[in-house]
Amino acid sequence: MGLNEHHYGLSVEWTGNRGTGTSGYRDYGRDHTINAPGLPELLGSADPTFHGDKTRWNPELLLLGALSECHMLSYLHVAVLHNVRVISYSDDAVGTMILNADGSGQFESVTLRPRVGLADPAQESLAQELHREASQKCFIARSVNFPVHHEPLVLPAS
Repeated sequence: MGLNEHHYGLSVEWTGNRGTGTSGYRDYGRDHTINAPGLPELLGSADPTFHGDKTRWNPELLLLGALSECHMLSYLHVAVLHNVRVISYSDDAVGTMILNADGSGQFESVTLRPRVGLADPAQESLAQELHREASQKCFIARSVNFPVHHEPLVLPAS
């Protein structure tokens, strides 16, 4: 058990019953809602490839978002620890998932492409190095069983 234990909870409710439940593979919707106390409701579905609604979040995108968001928050934290002043941060993350013959699947890899703006261009080298430390601190990246790659770009202040 870790030094500090944190617990998280949410509710997922399937809303895709079209009247006959799961009577057939194409007879039910993949729509669902995700709720947590005090937060806005999140509308979810399956990826459109798996008969989901393309206007809703799917689990694959949520996993990718969790990795990107966690790395960003870890990076901002280590930047403070090293006196690196970040003035902007954005990421265009991509992931590769493979499907197996038995209908299962898994993510093979994720690549984060953070763009970090710095107040001091002289800290570019240090800012690049901090991605490694941030990755080691990211709770989500440490929890997945596939590689999370980083292709950072550090930008001077404009």
